[in-house]
Amino acid sequence: MLCKSNIFAAFAAVWVAASAQAQTYPAKPIQMIVPVQAGSGADAILRIVANKMSENMKQQIVLDNQPGAAGLIGMERAARAPTDGYTIAGVNDGSLVMTPHLYKKINFDPLNGFEPVSLIAQINWVMIANPSMPKTVREFIALAKARPGDIDYASGGNGSPQHIAMEVFAARTGIKMNHVPYRGATQAALDVIGGQIPCMFTATSIVLGNIRDGKVRALGVGSAKRSALLPDVPTIAEAGVPGFEYFTWAGIFVPKGTPKAVIDKLNAEAVKAVNDPATRDRLRESALEPVGSTADDLGRITRESYERMGNLIRKIGLQPQ
Repeated sequence: MLCKSNIFAAFAAVWVAASAQAQTYPAKPIQMIVPVQAGSGADAILRIVANKMSENMKQQIVLDNQPGAAGLIGMERAARAPTDGYTIAGVNDGSLVMTPHLYKKINFDPLNGFEPVSLIAQINWVMIANPSMPKTVREFIALAKARPGDIDYASGGNGSPQHIAMEVFAARTGIKMNHVPYRGATQAALDVIGGQIPCMFTATSIVLGNIRDGKVRALGVGSAKRSALLPDVPTIAEAGVPGFEYFTWAGIFVPKGTPKAVIDKLNAEAVKAVNDPATRDRLRESALEPVGSTADDLGRITRESYERMGNLIRKIGLQPQ
């Protein structure tokens, strides 16, 4: 049996080791697992912020995109990563609080498998359609009602934010469409722009340039107010679906068991990067709203989002597979 002095010495040794790690961290490049395709809304946020963090910390953060199964593949790998702070997760909320509700078996714990670091930004959304489709939300709804189950829509995968957004829209408007899941949102958006798929909901940042160039039509934005970047595009609510609002978020997490000193260091650097004026301008220019938060705030938001999305998914009748 350990005496009190030995117990105190053991705790002191752990504290000294943690303090030393915090002072030297990071001593080598950091891998950020991103469970979505390069070019997606969350990826855009995380690249901007990770680049600024790298610059400030004088140590590279390397993004490793691992899409598939609407983010589950990347999240599983991140959950199994070493807890030394050199593998972190740049997460879109869909991979953590939406998709897990739609799979009977997942190989990580969405609420207890990770430690939150910081909420980075809110992602604004838009409903897009190729030029062969109706020009307004009301006309789109009328066409979908006249052709139930005949109109395809794209998403980044089963249970992805794109999937959930369109299913919420369909439930609110009483229409029925055919879901075409892709391996990632970027390719899905490219096929809508190319005319292979009629429509989808997507992060505005992915398609902003294409909307402005007239390559794809924006029917409505998911936010409660019109976007300053697309002032002529109505909100979905004012375009014919009262009360509709849809947005997502991106944040940084680490595997459960990562030392608190490392989490505190990453949080400080993430918030510093987000608050940099040039970084905030770059995010806003891409229809992304910078946030930055405490780790506790991100933990609370994650739990609340998980419960809210679970209730919503059950309400609209999506079944686990």
